[in-house]
Amino acid sequence: MWYGKVMQIDDNLISYLEDLSCLTLPDSEKSRLSGDLQKILDYMARLGELDTTGVSERSHPFDIVNSFRDDEVQPSFSRELILKNAPVKNDEMIIAPRTVET
Repeated sequence: MWYGKVMQIDDNLISYLEDLSCLTLPDSEKSRLSGDLQKILDYMARLGELDTTGVSERSHPFDIVNSFRDDEVQPSFSRELILKNAPVKNDEMIIAPRTVET
């Protein structure tokens, strides 16, 4: 982990994040984003300094064993009502453009 060493946000990292997110930010936003990201990383480094000896690892702060409900069949909309406003459809389904090439 990098707890003792805080990563520094620089222009190269901001440009890389722009490319990853397919965004183009104005210089004023880049400056603000750089400061915000640095504050987040500094805070995470402070959290890394906490003594967690004897604290069990958890993915949730509560001791909930199972929070799922039982599946029950519920009334739903009729197929005709759902298809009523679809721009392209057949008798059974909405027809949408292909999004994955095969």
